[in-house]
Amino acid sequence: MSEFLLHYKRPDPATWVYLSSFLTIGLFFVFHRFWSIRNLDILLLIMLAPGLLMVYGGRRDAFHASELVAAVEGLEAGREEAAMLPPGETPLREVDDLVIASESQEMSVELPGTESPMVAPRGTMLENAERVRALSDQLELFGEHEAGNRLQLRGFIWLLGIEMLILLRLLLDSAMVRRPLLAPNLTTGGLFFIGGSLLVFLMANVVTSTARQQRELGPEMSPAGYPLIQALPALPIRADAYERLDAPITSELLASSEPPSISSSVLARVLVILAHIAVLVGIVLIGYRHFGNLRAGAGCALLYLLLPYTAQMTGRVDHVLPAAMLVWAVLFYRRPLVAGIFLGLAAGLVYYPLFLLPLWIGFYWQRGRKRFIGGVAITIGSLMLCLTLGGWSDLGDRVQQMFGLWLPRSENLLGVWGLGWFPIWRLPVLVAFLLLSGFYAVWPAQKNLGTLISCSAALMVASQFWHGYGGGMYIAWFLPLLLLTIFRPNLEDRVALKVIGGASVSSNRRISDSQIEAA
Repeated sequence: MSEFLLHYKRPDPATWVYLSSFLTIGLFFVFHRFWSIRNLDILLLIMLAPGLLMVYGGRRDAFHASELVAAVEGLEAGREEAAMLPPGETPLREVDDLVIASESQEMSVELPGTESPMVAPRGTMLENAERVRALSDQLELFGEHEAGNRLQLRGFIWLLGIEMLILLRLLLDSAMVRRPLLAPNLTTGGLFFIGGSLLVFLMANVVTSTARQQRELGPEMSPAGYPLIQALPALPIRADAYERLDAPITSELLASSEPPSISSSVLARVLVILAHIAVLVGIVLIGYRHFGNLRAGAGCALLYLLLPYTAQMTGRVDHVLPAAMLVWAVLFYRRPLVAGIFLGLAAGLVYYPLFLLPLWIGFYWQRGRKRFIGGVAITIGSLMLCLTLGGWSDLGDRVQQMFGLWLPRSENLLGVWGLGWFPIWRLPVLVAFLLLSGFYAVWPAQKNLGTLISCSAALMVASQFWHGYGGGMYIAWFLPLLLLTIFRPNLEDRVALKVIGGASVSSNRRISDSQIEAA
């Protein structure tokens, strides 16, 4: 009986896309107002799923092809070793360490030290070698590796195209003054029940996942970000997940790969689970405290859990942890010091939220800017101080990686810029992004909580276009802020002068005098 009741199989990504899309439409689509911005937002969120599936499928095909090439190289090396040994001695590399399965045009190779339900018998070296050679010829004939890369490229282009539409929608959000209340098609209790159930299943996938050590890219390929976060292992929630496989695999790389330590695996799981819970709690509290609508906060959190991206990238620490920091910075926007601490954490962990500083300083310019800047400085200074725990010898390299202190790279890139697009075009995209970041320091002139949320989401979306290591896939950086923008009411009265305290008596008197004169 336990086999029937407790047996749980993780759904295929495509299956989850269909189920979650239908449920999202049923719960959040406004059927009585078909032509509404809410329905457009729901469709844009759903349209991200095809790009994710194409990238997933492309990486899977490229991974299988790379594994096959590595297996052929290993077999050839084993045959050379066997030929050099005297007659009667056993070769050091037995071909039965490699198991090759071919099922319905899908190839899978298990390397030494891996668990497999199939075991090749001894004495079949020649037979397996011929099978591998035949599959290798088929691989060269159909070009599976290049086909996988082309599918990845189409997926990244699809993602960036949908994110361009999302960016335009966020840029226009400040002009949308009329924001009618469009509640989810379910009660608050039902939203919490479904959301809690999804959270349990997603976190169970994280706990039962097998940690994979991230690839040592080297200083010339390391992405910008805090070294500790970059060194944590990946937690793929499926056994056939390939979200960290961004470059061809060689036999040397597969042979030298080691499982991550238990401490790093536990730390990655704890950080991922706490970060997801922090995102959900922060979203609900923002809906309750700042939007005055608990149902909207619960619906926003449920939509975050329902989206295929969350299910596919649940175990990515570098995705969800900065998102949690940004959500809590918005939650504590009335306290500039605390908001600065959380934004400083996000900027110190993955570097890209640093470009939010002009926008947030502009929001606090009339009141609270010193406390906000102090919070950011204290946090970043503390993170830099923690870098000294690893020694002083390579402290400069770690600080350089933390802040991305190098010229824009044009080689060894991943994602769309490493799969076919000319990297030189990253430079004008980067310049446009910097102009947008600086422009938000002065526009809109009167910033409120609504513009703070939508403009922060817009900048995080815009960073995807010049991100050189998988830009377009880091959806968590803007997804919670985008959902808050979709569900938010009119927040024009939530400006720094009205909601932030701590001004002196003389400054308050000057403000009241100016208001009397204006009246």
